[in-house]
Amino acid sequence: QVQLVESGGGSVQSGGSLTLSCTTSGIKFDFYHMSWYRQAPGTGREWVATIPVFGKTTYAAFVQGRFIISRNNANSTVFLQMTHLHIGDTAVYRCQAVSLPVPSRTYWGQGTQVTVSL
Repeated sequence: QVQLVESGGGSVQSGGSLTLSCTTSGIKFDFYHMSWYRQAPGTGREWVATIPVFGKTTYAAFVQGRFIISRNNANSTVFLQMTHLHIGDTAVYRCQAVSLPVPSRTYWGQGTQVTVSL
């Protein structure tokens, strides 16, 4: 079965760093675009970053050079390196896998909590 499991979340102080990982199983990882999203309580889901099968990585504007998305195809894992964290980054972070067309398949992890304190 398909599984996406995030890890690496936790509590950090403002200005600190944290690296998230999302390990996958049950998919041909090399043929899936991988993304990170986040959602804070009472807000909508926000796209954070994408590392596609082909092409360059892309980031949301609010990352402002602070986050780096990467993938390790040998381990079927996508990472999100986060630096210079601030309280606005507090959210549940989820990874998403989207297959190459056609047809497209989409899978989600359940999320990992990131809490940034003053």
